Amino acid sequence: MRELHVSKITEAVKTLCMDANFYLGKDVEGRLKECLEQEESPTGKDVLRKIIENIDIGKDERAPLCQDTGYAVFFVELGQELRIIGGDFNESINEGVRQGYEDGYLRKSVVSDPIERKNTKDNTPAIINVDIVPGDKLKITIAPKGGGSENMSEVRMMAPAAGVEGVIEFVVDRVKRSGANPCPPVVVGVGIGGTFDKCAQLAKRALLREIGSVHVNPFYAELEAELLEKVNKLGIGPQGFGGRCTALAVHIEVHPCHIASFPVSVNMQCHVARHKEVIL
Repeated sequence: MRELHVSKITEAVKTLCMDANFYLGKDVEGRLKECLEQEESPTGKDVLRKIIENIDIGKDERAPLCQDTGYAVFFVELGQELRIIGGDFNESINEGVRQGYEDGYLRKSVVSDPIERKNTKDNTPAIINVDIVPGDKLKITIAPKGGGSENMSEVRMMAPAAGVEGVIEFVVDRVKRSGANPCPPVVVGVGIGGTFDKCAQLAKRALLREIGSVHVNPFYAELEAELLEKVNKLGIGPQGFGGRCTALAVHIEVHPCHIASFPVSVNMQCHVARHKEVIL
């Protein structure tokens, strides 16, 4: 059985925290440039130019792409043939967050209690989702989640009879009600199925997909395309100033559900669609 010391995890997480906030993925940047070419609104075009300029500044100066450097959310795939040694696994991730957010001069946005609102001052604790998988590797993905987009997210427990029409109506309406709040152009993560909690996680996982990718199931691939078209016809546009480019992508993830249930969720993501991964 392969062994991995927790210090290696902390070091990797520290780097991930900074890189995710400084460097936007090529897929997102490429889609933003496509939107610039497609946008018809002069104001929308100007906004997109500023967004792209901001991406370049982040890369050149190793500066945060957004002042909201997010709640540190992790998706971890832990190989069942890997043994973590030298300390506590969860704490090794949290220590990496502490170091990354401190050394990277990233804003600390976590409060220790949702009612008392006292800042933890180190952006911990992180949200850590772990899946046990075959092999002896550890894959860590960070997806810093800003408050503006997260606040525009929603889970709805629908009647099974709502069907695909109910999904379309809910998703489009959720984006419409969000308006400029999630800093469009957005990425829309949609979860369908599972349970109340599983559905929400599906929507968040959907945000990790590469922009431009399509669902492996042709039915859901077509639904993604239909939703993207309908969302962009809302006319919200870049930063809510109007235009054709309201969303960069709509990604759907699905899971089996109970015969009496039909959970559907939307997790909104701003144009700073940050996520980075490492395999140890």
